[in-house]
Amino acid sequence: METYFYFFLGFIFLLVGAKWLVDGAGSIGKKSGLPQLVIGLTIVALGTSLPEMVINIFASIEGFTDLAIANVIGSNITNTLLILGIAAIIHPIGMTGRKNQINTFLSLMATLLLILLAHYSFFEQNKNYLTRLDGIILLLMLVAFLIYLFSGKNRSDSNGNDEEIKEMGWTRSVGFVLLGVLGIFFGGKWIVDSTDQIARDLGLSQSAIGLTLIAATTSLPELVTSIVAALKKNTDMAVGNVVGSNLFNILMVLGTSAIITPIKYVPELMDMQMLILISATILVLFFIKYDIGKPKRAISQVEGGILMALYVVFLIVSLKA
Repeated sequence: METYFYFFLGFIFLLVGAKWLVDGAGSIGKKSGLPQLVIGLTIVALGTSLPEMVINIFASIEGFTDLAIANVIGSNITNTLLILGIAAIIHPIGMTGRKNQINTFLSLMATLLLILLAHYSFFEQNKNYLTRLDGIILLLMLVAFLIYLFSGKNRSDSNGNDEEIKEMGWTRSVGFVLLGVLGIFFGGKWIVDSTDQIARDLGLSQSAIGLTLIAATTSLPELVTSIVAALKKNTDMAVGNVVGSNLFNILMVLGTSAIITPIKYVPELMDMQMLILISATILVLFFIKYDIGKPKRAISQVEGGILMALYVVFLIVSLKA
């Protein structure tokens, strides 16, 4: 029972710590005079990927590389099918803006790049792992994506979640950052330390745990943010949060993890999950272009229901694998 206690306590520490760190860092950035757009697209976007980031760092350090890659792929599938589905059911997600359509396409390209790097390199074929060089390539792609985000036209039409950034006093801001760092450190460590025992108890692989339970829980920040945005009918923020998180998960989280320790890629297990992620992203792009239900150029409530149903199928397939 102690293992399960620390496992779930770890998630509480991790999620609360990530929120405190983002709140404190955002406040410091605001007090320092950083543009709201810069804070929103870096600190806030990074914050929703912090749970995956911390778990993967500990998993890489301790050699649990199956967990590292499964956590990211599972989180991205959860974001694309479950979170976008729930948000669309609450309020149809308008996709008339060119920015979100392009970013969704870039998310698909990042997934295809990940498969390519996992299977091939400049020096060998069928290697089936992500090397430190691959990690550097992913981080360079992240830099290119950020440059694109801050380029002229995107800079002018991006919302940056400005209204979510609250300014606090210096002492409180620094305190939130320090408490946040402690929370995500201990939370991430407890989760990774407990996963191996829980996987054995349930008769599941670490990959299955990473694809389902851990992925769903680490996606809670995206879920909460998207639900709030959908209730406010701010659907641009809802889809931007999900797509941005998917890009950060692949480029930043896996890039950093691979640099710490090369990540083993098991084709027999992960190729199917990658195919599910690619198919889910293509389906979202299809819903954007060809409407099932109304309104046009939106992910409708009917399409949101389809995405949620496919997430249930994904869970069943993953737990039986």
